[in-house]
Amino acid sequence: MEAQVPLTFLIVLIGIALLFDFLNGLHDAANSIATIVSTRVLSPKYAVFWAAFFNFIAFLFFGLSVAQTVGTGIVSAEIVDTHVILGALMGAIIWNVLTWLAGIPSSSSHALIGGLVGAGIAKAGFSAVVWTGFFKTAGAIVVSPLLGFLLALMLVLAVSWLFIRSTPLAVDGYFRMLQFVSASFYSLGHGGNDAQKTMGIIAVLLYSQGMLGSEFHVPLWVVLTCQAAMGLGTLFGGWRIVHTMGSKITRLTPMQGFCAETGGAITLFLATHFGIPVSTTHTITGAIIGVGASRRVSAVRWGVAKDIVIAWVLTMPATALIAAIFYTISVKLG
Repeated sequence: MEAQVPLTFLIVLIGIALLFDFLNGLHDAANSIATIVSTRVLSPKYAVFWAAFFNFIAFLFFGLSVAQTVGTGIVSAEIVDTHVILGALMGAIIWNVLTWLAGIPSSSSHALIGGLVGAGIAKAGFSAVVWTGFFKTAGAIVVSPLLGFLLALMLVLAVSWLFIRSTPLAVDGYFRMLQFVSASFYSLGHGGNDAQKTMGIIAVLLYSQGMLGSEFHVPLWVVLTCQAAMGLGTLFGGWRIVHTMGSKITRLTPMQGFCAETGGAITLFLATHFGIPVSTTHTITGAIIGVGASRRVSAVRWGVAKDIVIAWVLTMPATALIAAIFYTISVKLG
């Protein structure tokens, strides 16, 4: 366990962690609202309020298994210190800002995981990594978008069969109402999985300072603060990424928007239940591609999807490298 650092520095680090959480909400706001905005069920202004509310109350519906995984299941909690946390956060924040400016929906989750791994390896070598937790998270890079894709595709086919005798106007009316429900579920899943990642970071930081006693846990004030920071980030929205997610990949109807959000929400609920920190960006992108492909393969703009996948592949190694650099600088500066 690391020697205690000045309280002021600890507060600054917690502030940086909350800044990451805020940027996570800002960066990933599009994941929650892109479909409901692109189908014109809600205007962007009202959609962000809708998503932010459900982001915040997510802690009422989920346990804290994802926070446990991030806090102790990616790198060993015993090697974590303030330098490791600072490196991890700076790697994730810098990558988030760069991809946000470029309008690329990369993964805040995997940016943070990559940052933790990079800073942990810089401190203690590869033995610092808890490989079971790392591979579980890395595997979700493939599984979460694939599951989102399959669920959304199956939902579109099932709904199309159920409403085969209904007029397009009637179907549109039904699903404009149902999209309020699916968007709520997706925002709950987003808040439930993503905010817990920052909870895990702050909790392991407190643990490294001996402030949690002998057993790792997440204090209630950390839970509430992280949910609030993510909700505020969502309120500010990520309009560049909304455009990419909502219209550049494929055009959506309200029925397709409902299926994409519902497929994505089910994926997030399952991942959160099993304590797997997945990417909400990966999940909703897979679901949107699924509903687009249900019409015809050419309905998906595969060039845009390819650019997004390249960003996914680069995220973890890029953030690991940035985090390792910041860890080294932090240690040298003392």
